[in-house]
Amino acid sequence: MSAVGYEPGLPAASARTLFGRVMALVALTVGFATLGVYVARESGGATWFIAWLLALGCLIGLNVANARGNQSLALLLLLAFGLLIGAAVSTTVNYYSEVDPTAVRQAFGATALFVGGLGAGGYAIRRDLSYLYRLAFWLLLGLILAGIVLIFLRIPSLYTGYAIAGLAIFGLYTVIDFNRLRRAREQEAIPIAAGIFLDILNVFLFFLRIFGNSR
Repeated sequence: MSAVGYEPGLPAASARTLFGRVMALVALTVGFATLGVYVARESGGATWFIAWLLALGCLIGLNVANARGNQSLALLLLLAFGLLIGAAVSTTVNYYSEVDPTAVRQAFGATALFVGGLGAGGYAIRRDLSYLYRLAFWLLLGLILAGIVLIFLRIPSLYTGYAIAGLAIFGLYTVIDFNRLRRAREQEAIPIAAGIFLDILNVFLFFLRIFGNSR
């Protein structure tokens, strides 16, 4: 008998195949993001902002292409998205790599444990958690507004709290996105991979801020 609120997902074999494909796409996107960090290491000025805007365009484009059934274009835009996002955060990552490489290593390790644990937990939950996307969206909107306020207030003591709140929100997104894999279809692999990649990236950046500020 099914539990209340439980929605049957894919057959076990299909779910494992989709899970493997999504994780491969995430790993590939992380690789392109790493390349973007390296390529843009000497850039400055507004390069990061231009890269961020282009990455946003790629993210929108890949969802449109995927919805229209153009998987090849969606995949190409996913990889371009990873490369551009890497370029957008290159200044931050390279700065910490130079002044505090230990913080970068700690952030990598903490991100792997954090995403791995929450992702496994989300995937193990049989109940459909997609109703939590709305809550996560509003929490993220609040985080963005708080970040804008902190730019003007410049209160260092609040930055750690902001980073912890960010980890909580993207931890929630991680649980929901991995839970979505239980009932997603093959054609949803690319958008889900983009979502999980963004979860990983933001978790890493928040951990980097926490470990960097601790020194």
